[in-house]
Amino acid sequence: MSLKKLLFVVVLAALIASVWVFDLTQYLTLEQLKQQREQLVTLVAEQPLLMFGSYFLLYILCTALSIPGATVLTLGAGAIFGLGWGLLLASFASSVGALLAFLSARWLFHDWVQQKFGKRLQTINEGVQRDGAFYLLSLRLVPLFPFFVINLVMGLTKIKAWTYYWVSQLGMFLATAVYVNAGTQLAEISRLRDVFSADLLGALVLLGIVPIIAKILLSVLKRRRAYRGFNKPKSFDNNLIVIGAGSAGLVSAYIAAAVKAKVTLIEKAEMGGDCLNTGCVPSKALLHVAKTIRQTQHARELGVQTSIEQIDFARVMDEVQKVIQRIAPHDSVERYTELGVDVIQGEATIESPWRVRVKTATGEQSLSTRSIIIATGAKPLVPAFVGLEQIDYLTSDSLWHLRSLPKRLLVLGGGPIGCELAQAFQLLGSQVTIVEMGPRLLANEDPDTSALLQNQLRADGVDLRLNHKAERFSVNADGESLLHAEHEGEAVELAFDRVLIALGRQPNTQGFGLEEIGVEVDKTVQVNALLQTNFPNIYACGDVAGPYQFTHVASHQAWYAAVNALFDPFKTFKADYSVIPWVTYTTPEIANVGLTEQAAQQQNTDYEVIEYDISDMDRAIADQQAYGRIKVLTEPGKDKILGVNIVGAQAGELLAEYVLAMKHGIGLNKILGTIHSYPTMSEANKYVAGQWKQAHKPEKLLAWVAKFHRWRRR
Repeated sequence: MSLKKLLFVVVLAALIASVWVFDLTQYLTLEQLKQQREQLVTLVAEQPLLMFGSYFLLYILCTALSIPGATVLTLGAGAIFGLGWGLLLASFASSVGALLAFLSARWLFHDWVQQKFGKRLQTINEGVQRDGAFYLLSLRLVPLFPFFVINLVMGLTKIKAWTYYWVSQLGMFLATAVYVNAGTQLAEISRLRDVFSADLLGALVLLGIVPIIAKILLSVLKRRRAYRGFNKPKSFDNNLIVIGAGSAGLVSAYIAAAVKAKVTLIEKAEMGGDCLNTGCVPSKALLHVAKTIRQTQHARELGVQTSIEQIDFARVMDEVQKVIQRIAPHDSVERYTELGVDVIQGEATIESPWRVRVKTATGEQSLSTRSIIIATGAKPLVPAFVGLEQIDYLTSDSLWHLRSLPKRLLVLGGGPIGCELAQAFQLLGSQVTIVEMGPRLLANEDPDTSALLQNQLRADGVDLRLNHKAERFSVNADGESLLHAEHEGEAVELAFDRVLIALGRQPNTQGFGLEEIGVEVDKTVQVNALLQTNFPNIYACGDVAGPYQFTHVASHQAWYAAVNALFDPFKTFKADYSVIPWVTYTTPEIANVGLTEQAAQQQNTDYEVIEYDISDMDRAIADQQAYGRIKVLTEPGKDKILGVNIVGAQAGELLAEYVLAMKHGIGLNKILGTIHSYPTMSEANKYVAGQWKQAHKPEKLLAWVAKFHRWRRR
């Protein structure tokens, strides 16, 4: 705590202590008010402005310091100044005093609370930002909640000070009016509880829920406004229509069929979506080939006399397609039909919130449904570079049609997709150049993580062109393709045979009726925590909705979208993104869950770091994989895991233990106390926990233990 804040706390404590030391609260009782009323009324008649100002400041001070007596002061305002002036005084003085208490709590503790518990308070912060005025108004209208507690607690949230003031002014007005009016009849009051009857208290409680009722009504009106102009069918052909048969769509349809809902799944291309056909599955199959090449190259170091005479690239790509074909039955029309899903292969167009038109090879049909899930995925982002139309460029979608290995492959983009494919093609025999406009690869990773991968890629022979901004493409007189880039103010030309554009992916939001019916779309389809769009019965999940573009997140979201679509308003669930793992499948693999060190710094989150060098592990040494490290972020002084970053062999598998630990609140102490098989790579997780324990050993206690053992040796 800063010196200014410390002095402020000392002054506050002194003021509050003086109230109790000198027993000043004896003057803020109903008996004192009755005894002094006539004298105070006379003083008001003689010095109205002085008395009004003094009383106003006293009221503010009492409220700001949370001193008992505000009720008596409110009665006194009516007894001394009358209903009109008394109400004016008490209403504004109470609101100003509440604001001062609110601001004091905010200045002293808000930043500390948000830094310490920011992640846990995220949902509350979002709720306060969205509906804080409604909830505060309810609290102010109901006199059951102590006002001083509201002042202090709300100061720890992110509600705006102005919002807090005007809502308090409005919310406390009615109860203030009741007390001020009672004060004008002071002689008839023998105790404070006489001011409120049970009927009056009940009426104020009912009044307090008016803002909540108003919020519900506004929500209903918002729904009505969204549906204006559309005719809702009296009955429906389906409980749910899912558009898109990628990971999100397949899981959504599976869940709906599992709970015996009538569900139709519409897919215009191939079942399984990008993950099966152009993404996760083929890329990992290709990476497996690349790793096999690496292992064969290193076999000589182990005494195995072998060599790679030739790589049949066309055969390699055939084998990749065979992997897709082996997995395809899991996502096939036949399987989902057996599960109870109506599968239609055709183009869907949303005509209304309850109707979808489907165009197939045999014609068109229109289907009605209670709910719709949009799971249309994403596609490679291809910026409009000048000259790109002259180039037969590749993307992560079209790459898999290659039959001959490019001699010179240029990869535009240093993200996970670009790095994975660049390394694979380098090992297959291409001369690969990665062009990245940033200073390092994998910008979302920690700098040391990027450095470890960059070192390996350079060792593999990949040409890394960092800080190179791609500007345009051209073809020279010899028919050679060129990329024109800018590097540190100088023009650079890079020649290539094929170029892979790996600059990210953009959601598929156009071409099936979203804009026409008014579904809100920015870069992604806009959804709330329930994965609802601005039409409450239309949901979106997966890459088309964000915020993450991972297959496992798409499947995770699909559960929430399907359950909410089928059971709203009886039961709904908010999507949980608290523990999201992700892996980049290069060599070395890079695996993450929770906060990276870079993200923790950006969020001003306090943390400690424990690192373990995998090169020390017995199994890693035996497997010739003694490289990489595990980095764990924890709360300062505690074993609670905030995030994990692993660089090394089998990083994705090693990460699973930490994902489980973070999901269920397991700390490093329990990981340390868990038996891990020897020799396995998973022992690294135990060694990390051991290093954390060593760094937090109780030095003072151990000093006494040492003395104990010396005593026993005598």
